[in-house]
Amino acid sequence: MKVENSFSKILYIDLSKMKFSVEERYDLFSKYLGGTGVATQLLKENCKEGADPLSEDNALILAVSPFAGVFPLASKTVAMFKSPLTGDLGESHAGGRSAVAIRSTGYGAIVITGKSSSPVYISIHNGKVRFRNAYTLWGMRSCFQAGAIIRERESGSGIRAIMRIGKSGENGVAYSAVTTETYRHFGRLGMGAVMGSKNLKALVVSGKNSIPLADKKLYREVYNEIYDAAVKSDVMKKYHDIGTSGNVLSLQKIGALPTRNLQEGKFENAKEIDGVHIAEHYLGRRVACAHCPVGCIHIANIREPHPNEPYFYKTAQVSYDYELLFALGSMLGIGDEKGMLKLIDEVEAYCLDAMSTGVVLAWATEMFEKGLINKDHLNGIELKWGDAETYEKAVEYIVEQPNDFYKALAKGVAHASKIYGGEDFALAFGKNEMPGYHTGPGCHIGYAIGTRHSHLCNAGYSLDQKMIVDGTKETPQSIVDSLMKEEKWRQILSSLNLCFFARGIYTMDVIKRGLKSVGFDLTEEEINSIGEQVYAEKYSFKFREGFSFADQKWPKRIFETKSPSIEFDSKFMDEALAYAEKKIRELL
Repeated sequence: MKVENSFSKILYIDLSKMKFSVEERYDLFSKYLGGTGVATQLLKENCKEGADPLSEDNALILAVSPFAGVFPLASKTVAMFKSPLTGDLGESHAGGRSAVAIRSTGYGAIVITGKSSSPVYISIHNGKVRFRNAYTLWGMRSCFQAGAIIRERESGSGIRAIMRIGKSGENGVAYSAVTTETYRHFGRLGMGAVMGSKNLKALVVSGKNSIPLADKKLYREVYNEIYDAAVKSDVMKKYHDIGTSGNVLSLQKIGALPTRNLQEGKFENAKEIDGVHIAEHYLGRRVACAHCPVGCIHIANIREPHPNEPYFYKTAQVSYDYELLFALGSMLGIGDEKGMLKLIDEVEAYCLDAMSTGVVLAWATEMFEKGLINKDHLNGIELKWGDAETYEKAVEYIVEQPNDFYKALAKGVAHASKIYGGEDFALAFGKNEMPGYHTGPGCHIGYAIGTRHSHLCNAGYSLDQKMIVDGTKETPQSIVDSLMKEEKWRQILSSLNLCFFARGIYTMDVIKRGLKSVGFDLTEEEINSIGEQVYAEKYSFKFREGFSFADQKWPKRIFETKSPSIEFDSKFMDEALAYAEKKIRELL
């Protein structure tokens, strides 16, 4: 059964001309399923080779799949663009309602090119596209305020998502994010700066189209199986109860919690910033992405007394997970959980990627501590480990960029360290700041060879933990083989818009039957082949845009601070990198 009308139409929006068009591209969806697979091809087609990431020649792609709006936990919209942080592939996933909203409006992907002559936001309702004036929204300090105003302006029925940037995106911070549904983000790699460079403040999408199925009986069987596994699984229960924030003490226990710019693997105040402690003292509620029964998004309530009026309080609601607690907690030596949550709220208001922000600030703190920069570089402030209030001021300066040092910080730690020194402790891989794991060689090799340079590419930390538990000693080659195998499989999951938390539920058999119920009768070999093709196509784009393994450098800090897994040195890691390049080029 051919069901392309429900998802394979692509909406093309040209901001320079203020025009849009629709094209049927079943060829792409039949070959690459959707999500990451389709977005990669559309980026190659619509981003000019060698384009400046902050020019009108860059393209922004949003893609969903035939699983979006149909199966539980298929809630991740995939965004692709040329990254202003790394200069090559930019890929970001966000939950919330965006995937279901795009699917409900009748499109499988949205391609945005060009640049508006003045600030605008795009409103898409049931396939109709309107360009709205965003002049009064531009320059607002908080992306939350902009979202509230857009919600008031955009009425209508159906499932709606509002994707908007903050001041960091407007000012071109290379790791600025995009917020959707207040607590979900297209983080990492600078999608916010790409939108800002196009004078695009927000994208509003809503629709109420029905979604046809090829086999309703099979669909119901598969749906019930997935739903039951999601609500009854011990793994998913963990995400509901505490979420990833429980990783703080788990990593603390084995000495793998990056602390004070990874000068240490343990933090003396880990208990105060762990998810259990925050849940006991601050948890206000849990929310879930659309079509997800788990509810892993944890919201903390912070009460602040009014400075002049007694018995008056302001309550801020702050979303938190492990990566935020690491980056804006232990990485900065902040053990005061309330100060940390306020810093998180500040970073979210400006719509910055929290991981990159924390790593950048940690490097700057160590630079100041070592006397390699001074108060003049920092615009008069003194960065000190644990000083959450001063870090809030530094976040403001990163966004506003009052001097050359903060302009450098706004381009990422790899860029700043090339200018000011401190490259040995500038914790970036492929120019993307490190995530929150120092478990061993698997995680760091995973960051380096992953197409997004992310812990989500291939979960190298899981391989390290296996070595810790089993006592096995992997070689550079065996680590790379395992990581590449996992990443190829994750291309399938992300091409179907699946949440990686559900990767244990969405087995090959479940995916095969789920695809058949929506009109794709594929074998296991065909599905695996799609994963490998998508992986190769992503690297093809990276190489096209100048990525080189020869340019990848290991921060010396990862060898200086002991990890709990096997011993490794630069020779071990270089051998892994060389082997990875060989294996990847064999695919192209």
